[in-house]
Amino acid sequence: MIFKTEGVCAQEIEFEVENNIIKKVSFVKGCKGSLQAIGRLVEGLRVEDAVQKMKGIQCGDRGTSCPDQLAKALADLK
Repeated sequence: MIFKTEGVCAQEIEFEVENNIIKKVSFVKGCKGSLQAIGRLVEGLRVEDAVQKMKGIQCGDRGTSCPDQLAKALADLK
């Protein structure tokens, strides 16, 4: 799936979910090292667990963050 982000440096998030387990996550643009780490950390997690951990994380005064955007993308699956 591809999710177009809003309010963050990353332009979009590409991810795969199979049987409610996150299989792959990659971000287009943004802070490469940090976003690679986020992708690796959530791979293998259940969707609801990843959403719970990342939902509401803020980046400065943007009102959202790349992890929060990923949580929104994952939550939209349900």
